[in-house]
Amino acid sequence: MKTIKSVIPRVAGFFVIMLVLTSVIYPLAVTGISQLFFKEQANGSIIEGADGKKYGSAFLAQQFTGNEYLWGRIMNVDTGTYSNDKGEALMYAGASNKSPAGEELQQMIAERVERIQEAHPDKAGEPIPVDLVTCSGSGLDPDISPAAARYQAGRIAETRGISEEEVLEVIEKYTKGRFLGVFGEPAVNVLKVNLALDGLLS
Repeated sequence: MKTIKSVIPRVAGFFVIMLVLTSVIYPLAVTGISQLFFKEQANGSIIEGADGKKYGSAFLAQQFTGNEYLWGRIMNVDTGTYSNDKGEALMYAGASNKSPAGEELQQMIAERVERIQEAHPDKAGEPIPVDLVTCSGSGLDPDISPAAARYQAGRIAETRGISEEEVLEVIEKYTKGRFLGVFGEPAVNVLKVNLALDGLLS
């Protein structure tokens, strides 16, 4: 009959083996494979400009407000709630959590619609793509729909003194299609388009 003392060494040995497998070998293997085959994604999909400067991640939105730039989705950014141990403000974002049936959200959307219409007088009477006046669940969506991007092409072209066709070419270049041609919807990466418009991406 086995005693507790005779079983303890086996249990301890099994524990050590599993500890090494799960905390050393497995993480090293996953890290090695990701760096070998998916280096860009594993390192945050950082966008590097032609000048060698890193401008941000392809998966995190940045706020653009100038008329010469493509505008992304609404960002719910908060810098007044949290701070680090040095008292410096920490930025975070998230959904607004406003009820779709509530008057507050309707008022917010109405104000956004008015701003979009004022910036695009050439689009009078045309419906505004919904992603230009709403935010995503994360509040940091880096992409917009091709329709939302094309809607802004005239404003960008006029501000930059270039043709609308040139702007549309850049938008088309940084439009990604459905995953495997089936899943999701086509999307335009706002940061990539704006960097390309500034001549920082080829």
